[in-house]
Amino acid sequence: MRYGVLLCLAAFAAFPARAATEFGPAVKADYDQRLGALFDWFHRHPELSYKETATAARMAKELRAIPGIEVTERVGGTGVVGVMRNGDGPTVLVRADMDGLPLKEASGLPNASTVVQTGIDGVESPVMHACGHDVHITSLIGTASRLAAMKDRWQGTVVFVVQPAEERIGGARMMLEDGLYTRFPKPDYALAFHVDADTPTGTIVADPGISSSSSDSVDIAIHGVGAHGAYPHQGKDPIVIGAEIVMALQTLVSREISPLSPGVVTVGAFHGGSKHNIISDRADLQLTVRADDEAVRKALLDGIRRIAVNVGRMNGLAEDKLPEVKVSTESTPVTINDAALTARLRTTFAQAFGEGVLASRPRSGMGAEDFAYFVQPELGVPGFYFSVGGTPQAEFDAAKAGGPPVPGHHSPLFKIDPEPSVRLGTEAMTVAVLDLLKPVAATAATD
Repeated sequence: MRYGVLLCLAAFAAFPARAATEFGPAVKADYDQRLGALFDWFHRHPELSYKETATAARMAKELRAIPGIEVTERVGGTGVVGVMRNGDGPTVLVRADMDGLPLKEASGLPNASTVVQTGIDGVESPVMHACGHDVHITSLIGTASRLAAMKDRWQGTVVFVVQPAEERIGGARMMLEDGLYTRFPKPDYALAFHVDADTPTGTIVADPGISSSSSDSVDIAIHGVGAHGAYPHQGKDPIVIGAEIVMALQTLVSREISPLSPGVVTVGAFHGGSKHNIISDRADLQLTVRADDEAVRKALLDGIRRIAVNVGRMNGLAEDKLPEVKVSTESTPVTINDAALTARLRTTFAQAFGEGVLASRPRSGMGAEDFAYFVQPELGVPGFYFSVGGTPQAEFDAAKAGGPPVPGHHSPLFKIDPEPSVRLGTEAMTVAVLDLLKPVAATAATD
């Protein structure tokens, strides 16, 4: 997920430096003494989705080292939950995702990952933090440390959630199914941030409304009738049927969805056949489907089923051999920032860091994020998901002048500047929690 770099260059040119918070020096000291080394360890030791055992163990250890946090491991698989209580008051959930990606790191960094791991699909692959989750979990420890040291400034409960499998958009749902909102204090607010390689360091993007699109992974199995390639009339070619399905799917967005409603149906994989002169008896398609509201999402998924089945019928497949359409558990709803909460925390950020820290940016793609599960309307938990810049402005200036482009997320070249990213992520999240958990007397004094 994330955004197009070139679209952002002009918008962020010459961005003013942010102001320091009163506890900024303490965060700097934390980074020098602990967080910098912790980030380095996470970056060198990435783990794949649902396999984050060492990462989870290290996070549990780090949380337990902070006074006043009750830590529970193996929530929803490898998830970790830390609860910090400080008297009566609201509850705030702070979430950080921790999984890496199956990529061989080519960043050229001295701490580049050399890890190789077998994923839940049984495939062995190199692993790297190509989406910045190492920043997120490091900053969560930084935030917990600051809040533990500032208990005179807030009142209530903070639930620190170390979430697995965001890259497979399944970890949040698994933690909820394992009792995140029943075994632990249910939050009144849920917060998360993402480091963004496409945004200059020192910048926060915090817009109301849709933060990320829905995402569904769809598998289509096409059952043909095998035959000799020189005798096609004796079979039913699943590759031809699959090609017709691929082309017909393009009409869903272009002809069935309003042009004012975003939608994406991408066929990312098409597998079939084994030899030049053999008509296979099976082909498989793998799709990703994106939408910005549930009505469009449903229309796209229903349309995929209708097209696949009826193209099979059109080609004379028997009713018990029609294409099978399966929506994977790798799916997530739309992530929507609560309007009132976003307005409140944008004001808080501006007061803490200066107006210049905030940027607004139009979305340039339909990335997805399973933080959405924590803030679904039926749960009654307003959510706020923001971005923190991860690339120095000088690198954007060099790219604009014809130099190498800034690597985006999910690229083997991905890299961010860890210190300003971790520090601003820590400060911003701490500022947000302090605002939401103001003691009653302090809140009354400001009304």
